[in-house]
Amino acid sequence: MKRPSLKTLLIGALAGLTAALLARGALQPSFFSVVLYAACAMPILLSGLAWGKAAAATSVVTASVITFVSLGAEEPGFYVIALMLTLIAFVPAGWLSHLANLARPASELGGPDHLLAWYPLSDILLHLCGLVTLAVIVFGVQIGYGPEVTDPIVDLLITSVKQQQPEFMPDPTATAQTKSLILLMLPAVQGGMWVSMLFAAYYFAVRIVAASGRGLRPREDIPSSLRMNRNSIFVFLAGLAACFFGGVPALIGATVIGTFGAGFMLSGFASLHFRTRGKDWRLPALILCYLASMLMLLPALLILVLGLGDTRKAIALTPTKDADTPKQSDTKI
Repeated sequence: MKRPSLKTLLIGALAGLTAALLARGALQPSFFSVVLYAACAMPILLSGLAWGKAAAATSVVTASVITFVSLGAEEPGFYVIALMLTLIAFVPAGWLSHLANLARPASELGGPDHLLAWYPLSDILLHLCGLVTLAVIVFGVQIGYGPEVTDPIVDLLITSVKQQQPEFMPDPTATAQTKSLILLMLPAVQGGMWVSMLFAAYYFAVRIVAASGRGLRPREDIPSSLRMNRNSIFVFLAGLAACFFGGVPALIGATVIGTFGAGFMLSGFASLHFRTRGKDWRLPALILCYLASMLMLLPALLILVLGLGDTRKAIALTPTKDADTPKQSDTKI
């Protein structure tokens, strides 16, 4: 195996330092904290996509060590936050960049001999959903997530409403149902948000690397190639079934629904983009769908169902180095 050069390691270390600084900025309460959370994965993705797995691994280690040391110096209990950033942002970013650079001869898959087959985007999205699921579960175990964490939030909300409306008398049954719903919603929402933000970071990183000319992977047509792996349906259904058991299985199931549901929604929107190509009403329809999905539950469920109904694997092909053919191909097998 070829040893990485000092330049590659230095680039990875610089990317890790940048990621750690962005993560520290995200911890400060501000309007841009959510943007910084998503942006902290970008340097690792850029280094891995452009300079390979050695740079990605170096950047992940550097970002994790700096985050643990800097947060631990402020407060020993902050290591949990450092662990969260490492598992939810740094590690998935490094792993996604590694998967994106994987390729093998297309002949092994029944394709032409002169082409390379790149790791499918559907499998990359599957890995992303799985990694975020595991990260959210580990983080929940570390903080002792359960009714002890969420019930005070509901009680505080009810107290606030009582102060504004003294005549308000909450129904005990409705309060208990609300507490159960919040308990399951928080890990689902958190997992779904991280999947969406990390994929957005991956998308922009691929475009930046492709524009710079350093990208190994061809730039794919996202509307036609972004779909979930067929096996993801069984994982999603297993998570849905686990929610009916209550307790820890329900929390794990809710996390799976949030992460894999976000993956199916991403593929649903990609399918929607693909199906509306060439239509005069495409732009206003897409804007309406995005706004409705953010504001209402039913349109979001319809997009989710669209993603569930369109699962497949599209493989990008490019010529091998010794082939006298164009540099890129949109062929799918």
